[in-house]
Amino acid sequence: MGGFTSNIKSIYWPETRTLVALALPICGAQLAQAGMSVVDVIMTGRHNATDLAAVSVGSSLWMPLMLFMTGTLMGLTPIVAHLLGGKRNAEIRPAVHQALWVALVLGFTAAALLWTVVTPIFELMKVPPAVARESAAYLSAVAFGMPGIALFQALRAFSDGMNHTRPALWISLVGLTVNIPSNYLLIYGGDGLVNLLGDGLPSALQQLPALGAFGCGIATALSMWTMAVAMAFYTRKGRTYQSVSIWQTLTPPTLSGIRELVVVGVPIGVAIFVEVTLFTLIALFIASFGEVTVGAHQIALSFTSILFMLPMSLSMALTVRVGNTLGQQRSAMARTVAWNGIVISVIVAVINSTLLWFTAVPVISLYTSNADIQALALTIISLAVIFQLSDSLQVNLAGALRGYKDTRIVMVITVLSYWIVGLGGGHWLGTHGLGGMSDPLGVHGYWIGLIAGLSTAALLLAWRLKWISQQE
Repeated sequence: MGGFTSNIKSIYWPETRTLVALALPICGAQLAQAGMSVVDVIMTGRHNATDLAAVSVGSSLWMPLMLFMTGTLMGLTPIVAHLLGGKRNAEIRPAVHQALWVALVLGFTAAALLWTVVTPIFELMKVPPAVARESAAYLSAVAFGMPGIALFQALRAFSDGMNHTRPALWISLVGLTVNIPSNYLLIYGGDGLVNLLGDGLPSALQQLPALGAFGCGIATALSMWTMAVAMAFYTRKGRTYQSVSIWQTLTPPTLSGIRELVVVGVPIGVAIFVEVTLFTLIALFIASFGEVTVGAHQIALSFTSILFMLPMSLSMALTVRVGNTLGQQRSAMARTVAWNGIVISVIVAVINSTLLWFTAVPVISLYTSNADIQALALTIISLAVIFQLSDSLQVNLAGALRGYKDTRIVMVITVLSYWIVGLGGGHWLGTHGLGGMSDPLGVHGYWIGLIAGLSTAALLLAWRLKWISQQE
């Protein structure tokens, strides 16, 4: 017993403090970036319904592209963490430069897609012409920001790998600070400024046009580039990065460096893309169940998504800690770091489940006053309480495996668990029920499928982590 207590004091507690210290700024940065989307929805919604619909539809196209880019560039974090842990600082600069080259390619490719393919997609989706026109304008503006957000995510992955997660928080807040007034000015134009500040404004400002959804897209692109420039400036001037000096000389693209990032990063991007499309497809499938069901589902999903920020941030921090320790050639300690993080993820899951259970009623009432939607949302959140454990476990097990640079198997497990077990099983339960044993379970069937998919992923990833940690 004395030895166990001693280990807690000398190993587990210091490691837990380090992990949490890394994770909390990441969580703050994620919330700040999510806040930009909330601001976009609120401000365009107050302008008119068409702009709100245009931004909502447009976001469903550019957000998955951005998340795929983010996931791919996250492959830089374990690479830098390994090099830093092994005190191979001279190799970090060229690795970062390869990520910046990849970021530019991804960013310009995403921009090209947003400029060229959205109109055919809208026609296929039978989006109303007015909404399609405004959404295309919105996306044409957002496209200019895609290279900027890709560069920001690459530099953020580098900073995270250097055990320096706070800059992403502060710079995300800077982006949010730019986004709010830019949105107001560009969406509402001069009339909005007059309503806010009065008639004493210069006539040039009063005559600014209200650009609606297009203005929202410009504000989003401006925020993206602001974050990229701020992150570049900070990584040039910050003391933490002086040993690396990534802006001293620029390394040209090299096949080996790009290949390492792509091998590690693309599976992460695919896994994130699969997760996003899972929830998108479920939303499409339940649309036929009626407005009450759709509303209740969106409320439950929105609430649980906010709480998911903490285990996801813990997962990103765990990637850094495992990578650092492996870079130091301390494989036994890396196992301890990984499994200690998994224990912390269970604690986080218990906290999230408790918050869901005790705050569900007042939080749901903030979203809607419709009694039918409130009642259905409460039953869905009761199911969400159950999957907090498997959700927190699977994302942190994946984070630990990324620290081992083991991402391809994680991608395979994610695809199988999410799409076959989660989506396939949920769709069957939702539309057919348990064969002859029950009627179709509707939206609850889809959420039971989510529980099954996340639990399957957690079990398979735990097996993979146990296996690979014993190989080191």
